[in-house]
Amino acid sequence: MAAQAIWQPKEEGLREICGVLEQHISPTSDKSRIWQQLQHYSQFPDFNNYLAFIFAHAAEGKSVEIRQAAGLLLKNNLRSAFNSIDPAYQQYIKSELLPCLGAADRYIRTTVGTIISVVVQQGRISGWLELLQVLVQCLDSNDINHMEGAMDTLSKICEDIPQELDSEVPGLVESPFDVFLPRLLQFFQSPHASLRKLSLASINEFIMLMPTALYLSMDQYIQGLLVLVHDPVAEVRKLVCSAFVQISEVNPSFLEPHLRKIIEFMLQSNKDTDDEVALEACEFWTAYCEAHLDPELLREFLPHLIPVLLSNMVYAEDDESLIDAEDDESIPDRDQDLRPRFHSSRLHGSEDMNDDDDDSLNIWNLRKCSAAGLDILSDVYGDEILPTLMPVVQAKLSTSDDGTWKEREAAVLALGAIAEGCIRGLYPHLAEIVEFLIPLLDDKFPLLRSITCWTLSRFSKFVVQGVSHEKGYEKFNKILMGLLRRILDTNKRVQEAACSAFATLEEEAAEQLAPHLEVILQHLMCAFARYQRKNLRIVYDAIGTLADAVGEELNQARYLQILMPPLIAKWQHLSNSDKDLFPLFESFTSIAQALGTGFFQFAEPVFQRCINIIQSQHMAKVDPISVGVKYEKEFVVCSLDLLSGLAEGLGSGIESVISPSNLRDLLLQCCMDEAPDVRQSALALLGDLARVCPGCLQPRLSEFLNVAVKQLGTSELRKSISVANNACWAIGELAVKFHQEVSPIVITVTSCLVPILEHTEDLNRSLLENGAITLGRLALVCPEIVSPHMEHFMQSWCTALCTIRDDVEKEDAFCGLCAIVKVNPSGALNSLVYMCKAIASWQVMSDNLQNEVRQVLHGYKQMIGDGAWEQCLSALDPPAKENLSKYHV
Repeated sequence: MAAQAIWQPKEEGLREICGVLEQHISPTSDKSRIWQQLQHYSQFPDFNNYLAFIFAHAAEGKSVEIRQAAGLLLKNNLRSAFNSIDPAYQQYIKSELLPCLGAADRYIRTTVGTIISVVVQQGRISGWLELLQVLVQCLDSNDINHMEGAMDTLSKICEDIPQELDSEVPGLVESPFDVFLPRLLQFFQSPHASLRKLSLASINEFIMLMPTALYLSMDQYIQGLLVLVHDPVAEVRKLVCSAFVQISEVNPSFLEPHLRKIIEFMLQSNKDTDDEVALEACEFWTAYCEAHLDPELLREFLPHLIPVLLSNMVYAEDDESLIDAEDDESIPDRDQDLRPRFHSSRLHGSEDMNDDDDDSLNIWNLRKCSAAGLDILSDVYGDEILPTLMPVVQAKLSTSDDGTWKEREAAVLALGAIAEGCIRGLYPHLAEIVEFLIPLLDDKFPLLRSITCWTLSRFSKFVVQGVSHEKGYEKFNKILMGLLRRILDTNKRVQEAACSAFATLEEEAAEQLAPHLEVILQHLMCAFARYQRKNLRIVYDAIGTLADAVGEELNQARYLQILMPPLIAKWQHLSNSDKDLFPLFESFTSIAQALGTGFFQFAEPVFQRCINIIQSQHMAKVDPISVGVKYEKEFVVCSLDLLSGLAEGLGSGIESVISPSNLRDLLLQCCMDEAPDVRQSALALLGDLARVCPGCLQPRLSEFLNVAVKQLGTSELRKSISVANNACWAIGELAVKFHQEVSPIVITVTSCLVPILEHTEDLNRSLLENGAITLGRLALVCPEIVSPHMEHFMQSWCTALCTIRDDVEKEDAFCGLCAIVKVNPSGALNSLVYMCKAIASWQVMSDNLQNEVRQVLHGYKQMIGDGAWEQCLSALDPPAKENLSKYHV
C-alpha cells in the first residue's frame, strides 16, 4: 500500500520508544516521568505508526509484554484522536493490525481485537471494508489462531457497537451481521470452547436489537442453544442462560415450544457449582413471570424450584456482607463506603418517585436474585407455594446452634420475600410470625438482626391495618419498640437496616405514630449523635419521613426541644460547600412542611442561608477562584427545594422573610438556568410562591410567565418532561392569583397544552394532569380568550380530567370548563359524551361547583332536545350514568 511504502520507522526512534515502553511496564519505574515522555512523543504525527509497528512485529528483543503495552497505548490514542490522524497514517495502522488477527500469541490476538473495535467505533465499518473481508477469510479458515483472533475481534465489535454491524453499508448487498450470523451459528458446534463461547456471546448482543436476520433464524438459534445446555464449559452455559433470559424479555413466544426443556435446564443450572451460571439461571424465574409465560407449566416445577431458591439464599462463604457485618459503630467510615449523594429536584404532582438509597443493594448476587425470584413467584402463585416453602423455612428456623445461623437468616429473608405475595395465607399467623421474629432482633449475629429488621418492615403494612384492635396494637408496639432498640445497635449494618425498616414503618403508620413521638425522637436523635456519616444519611431520611408522616402533630414544644437543637448544631457546623448539607436540607424541608407556621422561629436563618448559597453558587459559576468554592448545581437545587418547603409550611407568613431579600431576582435567574434540574426546582418554587405570596412576584410577573411558557415549547418539552411539568403547574398557579394579567400568554400556553393532552402515550401522567388543570385555570380567568378554540381540545381535555383525583385543583379546572361552555356552548357540542364522562369522574364535589355543573348540563339538554340528550347518555357506562343522575338530567 502507498502509506506502507512511504512510511518506515527509524531505527533510533524504535529503540527509544521501546526503551520507554519497557520502563512503562516495569513496576519500579517513575510513572509520572514516563507519562510525560509518552505525552511528548504523542506530539509527533507518526508516533502511532511507531506503536503499530512495535505491536505488529515480533522483532528480536521485543517481548510480548512490550508489544502489548504498545498496542494498549495505541488503542487509547486512537480512541481520542483517530479522526484527526493523517488518512495515510490511518491506512498504515490498519494494514499493520490486520495480520495480527492470526498471531501465534493469544495476548496479541486479544489486544488487536480491542484496537480494531476502537477503530471501527471511530471510523465506522464503511471506512474499513477490508476488515470485513479479512474477518470472513479468517473465520472460514481452518487455522485456530486465525479463527479465534477474528472471532475475538468480532465479539468485541458486537459488544461495543452492535448497531454498526446491523446497518446498511454502501457497497455491500447484505449487512455485516447478515454475513456473519450463519458462521456464528455454525461455531456453536465447534470443538473449540473459545469459538463456542465467543460466537454465542456475539449473537447474544443482538437479542435486544433483534435484527431481521436473527428473527428469521430464531428456531435455528434456539435449537443451537438447546445443544449447548450440556456444554462442559461453565462460561458457555452461563451465556445460554443469559440468552434464554433475554429472549423471554424481548419475544417470549419464541421459547414456548421448548419451555419444558428450558425450565429443566434452568432448574439444573440454578444448582450449578459455578455461581455465575447459577446467578444467570436464577434471573430466568423473574423474567418468566414478567413475560406471563405459561404459569401452569412452571407450577409443576415449584416443588423442586422453591427449595433450590431457599438453598441459594444462604450467605455464600465469600459474600462481602460477611466481612462488612463486623463493622462496629466506633470504626470511622472509609471514603469508599460513602456513595456520592445527589439531591433529586422537586417535582410537583409526582407521588410515585422511588428513591432507594440503600448502598447494600448495589452488589447483585445469587442470594439477592433468589430472594427476588421467590418474591415474584409469591406474587404469581400466592399461598400455593406455602405448603412447599413453609416446612423448609420452619426447619431452618428451628435450628439454634451457632453453626447454622446462616440457614436461619435465609429463612427470615424468605419470610420477608413472600410477605406481600402470600399475605392471605400468612395473615392468620401474623401474631405468631411477629412473636417469633421479635427475639431475633437481639440475636448475637448482626446479619440475623439486620434481616429481621427488613422482614418486619415487609409485614408492617399489614400490622398497621390491625392497629385498632388490642392484639393488633400490641403487635405494632412490639415492632415499633424492637426497631427503635435496633436503631441504637452498635453494629453499622444493623443500624442501617433498622433505620431503613423504621422509615418503611413510618410511611405505613403515619399518624398512628403520634402517641409515640417522644420515644421515637429520643431514639432518632440519640442515633443522630452516634452514627457515622454513611448511616447518618439514613437517620436524616427517617427524620424527614417522620415529619411527613405525623405532620402538625410534631409542632409541640416538647418534641421540638428534642428534635431541633442537634439539627441546628449540625447546621451551624457544616460549611456552605459541604455535601452533607443535602440530607440535612431535605430533613428541614419535611420539618418545615410538617410544622407549618410553627417553623417560623427557625425560618429567618434557614431562608438567609439558602439565599447565600444560591448567590455564592451563581458567583462561583462565573469566577470560582475569587469566591473560593467550586460551582455545583446540587447546592442550588437543594436550596430552592428547602425554600419551597418553607413556602409550603409558613404560607403567607413567608412574605415578611422574603420582603427584605433579593429572592425574586435570584429565582428568575434560576428559572433561566441551563441545567434542567435547577429550572425544575426553580419553577416548583415559583408555583409555591404564587400560591402563598404572589405579591413578591408581581414586579417581574411577565418575565416569569415568559420563562415558564418557554419550557412548554416542543424542543424544551422533549429535553425535560419534569421541567415542563413544573412550568405547566406554576403557570396555572399564577393564573388563579393574577387573573387577567396572564392574558398575554394564554393563547401560546393553550397551543402548547393541546399536543400534550393529545399525546398521552408519550408523556408521564403528572404532566398530563397538570396540563389539564392549567388549561382549566386559564379558561377560568380568561374564558373569552380560550373559548373560541374549544373544539380543538375538548375531547382530549375531558379525557385527561377524568383521571385527576378530586381536589381544589380539579375544582378550578371544572370551573374553567363551565366558564368556557357558557361563553361558547356550541364549542362542546361534538364532545358532550366526553364532558359527561369527565363530570361523572367526580366522587365529592363542592356545592358551588355542583350548581355550576347542573346549569351546564340542563343548558345542553334544552339546547339539543330530549331525544339527542338520551342518545348522549346511552353512550355512557352504567356507573357514569348513575353518577350523573344526581344532577337530575
